[in-house]
Amino acid sequence: MGEKLRGRGMAASWYGIARTATTDRAGAWAELDDGGTAKIVTGVTEIGEGILTVLAQVAAEELGVRPEDVTLGDNDTARSPEAAHAGATRQTYMISNAVALACRDARAKFDPFMADYWDVAVEEIEARNGEVWARDHHNLRMPMEEAVALCKNNGVVPVGAGSFTSEHTGLDPVDGSGRPWQAYVFGTQVCEVEVDTATGEVQLLGVWAAHDIGRVVNPRGVEGQIEGGVVQAVGQALMEDYIQVDGKTTTPGFAKYILPTSLDVPQVTSVLVEDHDPNNPLGVKGIGEPAMVPTSPAIMNAIYDAIGVRITSLPATPEKVLAALRAKRNKDQVAANVAAAE
Repeated sequence: MGEKLRGRGMAASWYGIARTATTDRAGAWAELDDGGTAKIVTGVTEIGEGILTVLAQVAAEELGVRPEDVTLGDNDTARSPEAAHAGATRQTYMISNAVALACRDARAKFDPFMADYWDVAVEEIEARNGEVWARDHHNLRMPMEEAVALCKNNGVVPVGAGSFTSEHTGLDPVDGSGRPWQAYVFGTQVCEVEVDTATGEVQLLGVWAAHDIGRVVNPRGVEGQIEGGVVQAVGQALMEDYIQVDGKTTTPGFAKYILPTSLDVPQVTSVLVEDHDPNNPLGVKGIGEPAMVPTSPAIMNAIYDAIGVRITSLPATPEKVLAALRAKRNKDQVAANVAAAE
């Protein structure tokens, strides 16, 4: 008769973000527009990670408008600045900073005009949620719509451009030397599993994920990225096994190549560690790929904690777990026999 045994495992990780082997860069344009709205143009690609929401938040904060008043323009790179690809956990890190710098360039035209209009120091100009005012001057306040109209009627178009690079180096083509990353994301995860010693099935019961992701722009989005990474890692650790024989796949469909379903997804408790990155204007990092790095090793450690066997190849299928248990029992029996003989 088998039994169900529980165990917990932990793993920590670090991950360099942004493009490697070449210098990463991104550009953007920004404008405070009629009606107190804003336009942002950059060659960003939204693939479901929520970057458009993040850019709207960043632009709204930097320009002093509401997020819903930010329009993100055509991302065709024939008509917009280069933003490079959606990958390498670089979107928030690279594009957000490019947008922030473009917005600050636009404000560098807007703020001096308003300071001159109100006869105050430029450092006193503040804007938020569609209003602009002079700090410590309660009677100097107006809607952004009126302020932009004033600017344009006086020949000032508050438009700006920004370019951001992560300041790393490309890799030497001969010896591979270089400094491929400037920003690193750190994380630690704890996983709890239940292992059925009769069937070898591993059930993941919970994941506690703490990640240093720099300044948090959108907490809900970060948590969603962590949960998505964990689900991918569950498949990698316990189910997904792409098998080839003589160069041909024997797992051509999802009947044999098993993916996690909602029944396989545990409760994920995310802990967002805000340690602002000092090497970029916004202090942000990213969490796309790093979220899944520590999950599989934490699961393997949890299996070891539960049943005392190490699974050294992924995925930890029931067949592998049962084989490891049999090998452990045989080893223990041999050791017991030797001890008895002595």
